[in-house]
Amino acid sequence: QIVLVSGHLDSWDVGQGAMDDGGGAFISWEALSLIKDLGLRPKRTLRLVLWTAEEQGGIGAKQYYQLHKENISNFDIVMESDEGTFKPSGLGFTGNAKARDIVKGIMTLLQPINVTDVYDDADGTDINYWMRDGVPGASLHDDLSKYFWFHHSQGDTMTVQDPNQMNVCAAVWTVVSYVIADMEEMLPR
Repeated sequence: QIVLVSGHLDSWDVGQGAMDDGGGAFISWEALSLIKDLGLRPKRTLRLVLWTAEEQGGIGAKQYYQLHKENISNFDIVMESDEGTFKPSGLGFTGNAKARDIVKGIMTLLQPINVTDVYDDADGTDINYWMRDGVPGASLHDDLSKYFWFHHSQGDTMTVQDPNQMNVCAAVWTVVSYVIADMEEMLPR
């Protein structure tokens, strides 16, 4: 059984793509790294996917889906971060009411860092195939007030990334992915 965390590498026009969507790739990698460094071994597999060709029609996501859809019942949740890694407020979530209640409970663990909201509908080009077929999905919700200052511009460099905000984003990704991966049962569908 798999809990999938992801971001994509899609800087295809100008800039370095550090914020869009390198940030999502960084926090996904960091989540798994933190779990490993803490010596935690969840009941389910945590899988990191760094998608390719999102801007060119989601080719990488489509290929991955085609290769793995026969095992769709083993995918517990798919998570994608694709809106930068500015100060987070919570998660967008797509799934049934029982699964939403579980995710809301998980988010209460993040009260000390004030990231507890659960918004309607996860968003992510790379996880849409899975959510369309009933797999619960989550996307990071963060402060988008500066996102389009840098999105697909020459200004999208590592200097945009605030290490403190990225650490908070990584903490959210780590807690949510680990707790879901270590629950007795998969999220209800």
